[in-house]
Amino acid sequence: MSIMRGYFLPHPPLAVPEVGRGREREIQDTLDALDEVAKEIATLAPETIIYITPHSTVYADYFLISPGTKAKGDLANFGAGHVKFQVEYDRDLVYEIAASANQDEILAGDIGEEDASLDHGTMVPMWFIDQRYKDYKVVRISPSGMTSGEHYHFGMSIAKGVERAGRKVVLVASGDLSHKLTQSGPYGYAMEGEIFDQTITTVLTYGDYLPLLLTADSLRSAAAECGFNSLAIMAGCFDRQKVETKLYSYEGPFGVGYAVGSVAPAGQDPNRNFLDKLVQIMAKNAALKKRKEHSYQQLARKSLEHRVKTGEELKVPDGLPMELLNNRAGVFVSIYKNDRLRGCVGTIAPTTASIASEIIQNAVSAGMYDNRFDQVKASELDELTYNVDVLSPPEEIASIRELDVKKYGVIVTKGMKRGLLLPDLNGIDTVEEQVAIAKQKAGISEREKVKLERFLVTRYGQEEE
Repeated sequence: MSIMRGYFLPHPPLAVPEVGRGREREIQDTLDALDEVAKEIATLAPETIIYITPHSTVYADYFLISPGTKAKGDLANFGAGHVKFQVEYDRDLVYEIAASANQDEILAGDIGEEDASLDHGTMVPMWFIDQRYKDYKVVRISPSGMTSGEHYHFGMSIAKGVERAGRKVVLVASGDLSHKLTQSGPYGYAMEGEIFDQTITTVLTYGDYLPLLLTADSLRSAAAECGFNSLAIMAGCFDRQKVETKLYSYEGPFGVGYAVGSVAPAGQDPNRNFLDKLVQIMAKNAALKKRKEHSYQQLARKSLEHRVKTGEELKVPDGLPMELLNNRAGVFVSIYKNDRLRGCVGTIAPTTASIASEIIQNAVSAGMYDNRFDQVKASELDELTYNVDVLSPPEEIASIRELDVKKYGVIVTKGMKRGLLLPDLNGIDTVEEQVAIAKQKAGISEREKVKLERFLVTRYGQEEE
């Protein structure tokens, strides 16, 4: 069996009457749509409902599938502890999804859950479904901190697992849209909130998932959303299929966007291979950037590509500018994939005989040994872009008044702990933020006094660290 239908559903707790106590009537369009969805699910009569929720345990590089055989939860955090839920997990389907993901080289499994209780991202949609239909098992899955393409790919793995298990399945992608639609909303107003919500509601209406996968992280962040990754997973479940889509409702009277939408399979369509299209676009964009690379960036790229392909370190090539061969400096190499950081390693002071050698060394370290990321694979190389930052010798300063967040990088030192942050990074607008993040990176308490140093940077490339 394939997934019979996917639903994108919001999860405002006040939609539940015991929580809203009358305020729920202010989102009546959403309530009516959720009830319509519940009736449809009752007609479909799935054996299992998969809930994708952003409010369970979330890891940066791993998709968690809730373990065990049963789970409970209630709405006590929202003043309605008497509203309780209990579910039985479909262990066979959990196994098949995890196995399919691992075959696709996606990290997913049922290890690492920090809180077994059901979360409101699951319980709120479940409340509406349970009013109409209760005879089903559950699989609960968390999104991750990975890219939109990786979430889409995981959706493809879920679809394979469902087919292997032979289950009648409905998938619920739980998530709210922007939390910045009005000044009186929970996070105030941002124009990006309206842009984001318009993008997503268009995707839900027409089922074109390429704009979804190409949505910039900066737009998502500025919109303060929580449903994007759930939707990206749901979209991947219908890869290479014709789809029938429906947008039941959209509203945002409390400053948060609530959208209700569905997608159903309608036959095969090999042209709806959106992950392949995304990879092609990313490779094309990377190729365009490579044409504009400075010799410093070219050397970083050649170093990592040589190491990945041959397992050996690149020797300093002939024909480099003399400044690369004759000068020594600390160097940071940052690697990006689809404008997301893929690795960053550097040296504060020179550790090799030349800037060229420093770049060669640090490019490999950024791609292979940055413990925040998996090692770069050969299949990724065409999609990567590189930044190189060459550091001036640091100078000690007496206070943060001698810093300039756009001009100077900062080094903080306390005993053996040392942290560095480069200058002119997107989203870091004050020297106080700059120092706080540098302390955090070093494991230094924000209240501790530190030795401060500043340095200048010559940057080859424009992306942020």
